[in-house]
Amino acid sequence: MATHREAIFLSTPYREPAPAPSSEPKVEEVGTTSAPLKSIAFFLGQHCKNVNEDFILCKNEDRDPKHCLKEGRRVTRCTQDLLAKMGQACGKEWDAHWQCLENENHELYRCRKAERPLNKCAFDKLKLSKNIPGSPEGQPQIHEKTNPILTGSQR
Repeated sequence: MATHREAIFLSTPYREPAPAPSSEPKVEEVGTTSAPLKSIAFFLGQHCKNVNEDFILCKNEDRDPKHCLKEGRRVTRCTQDLLAKMGQACGKEWDAHWQCLENENHELYRCRKAERPLNKCAFDKLKLSKNIPGSPEGQPQIHEKTNPILTGSQR
């Protein structure tokens, strides 16, 4: 028999009690939720590829979080840069796609209709491409198909 536990809602957001090292430059948080980030995740992967790879290599060198603060700040700044560019160039298309994701439990396949205008805008205005890791070689990416065949669980 399952037991129920009451939800705990904090009246104020959590704040880390330990102050940040004063010798480190401050970088503002990205400041967005998961749906807008998921919406542009593949573009973010391409746009910030070099800084992301540097960060991962740094983390592989030493698991101490202090070791990679500089690389982490670069990743945050790169993400902020793409968010600003995407908002300026493709704001309407991006809003439609991430709001669809928010309403559809973050299921990408349910938001393909809203994804197409976002992709076109990102391709045309920002010159970004979208390559999904693990896609079959020589076949079109899922977002390039005009009438994808969905399996029973995806309809």
